[in-house]
Amino acid sequence: MNIPADLKYTKDHEWVKINGDTATVGITDFAQKELGDIVYVEVETLDQTLDKDEVFGTVEAVKTVSDLFLPLSGEIIEFNDSLETNPEKVNGDPYGDGWMVKVKISDASEVDTLLSSEQYRELIGA
Repeated sequence: MNIPADLKYTKDHEWVKINGDTATVGITDFAQKELGDIVYVEVETLDQTLDKDEVFGTVEAVKTVSDLFLPLSGEIIEFNDSLETNPEKVNGDPYGDGWMVKVKISDASEVDTLLSSEQYRELIGA
């Protein structure tokens, strides 16, 4: 199970990479394996400001559709639009080419509520 130590995680299986006041967000390796083959990623919240834990999009796999929850409050400033034509990037490279959105963080204190790689590993029993 790939759980990079330099990222933060949520109980909803999103990962977060902090770079200044911007967070890159995607779903974890564990989540993409649980979902199976991803066929569609939808994010209709571009340029919107959302609160932590609000739904920012959905990911559709062959067998299910799952909501995507924003791990930090802020404005969705970018969507990885390559996922529109190649959603399978989430399966192949969830921490790289499979990233989903970038968020301009509005409350930096929320970063402290995210899980470390060790805490996430414990959560999923890896």
